Amino acid sequence: MNPTIRHITFDCTGEPYELARFWSAFLGHPISDIDKPGDDEVLLELPDGPGLLFVRVEEAKKAKNRIHFDLVPTGRTRSEEVERAVSLGARILTDRTLPNGRGWVVMADPEGNEFCVERG
Repeated sequence: MNPTIRHITFDCTGEPYELARFWSAFLGHPISDIDKPGDDEVLLELPDGPGLLFVRVEEAKKAKNRIHFDLVPTGRTRSEEVERAVSLGARILTDRTLPNGRGWVVMADPEGNEFCVERG
């Protein structure tokens, strides 16, 4: 038998609950009922995949992520999704949108973890 991915873990030097709140609002999925502000580990429950686990660490991020999410908007344009992410606390790192509409926008969550928003 092969292993199953249980969690995708994000290190945070700040408050794990606050980072989980960003991703909960952005992805539209709930934080686990057992997790509370101040916890060192906070789980965002995803219905069809591994959960997103936010864990407090002491060391700050030092380099670009080696793995990241490529997200596709549903019911919104890429521009609308980028604007919504910014309103929730993300920031734009690089806009790689091409004149023909292809491409993506590289963003960072409030802790600096990169993710991309592609064309919907």
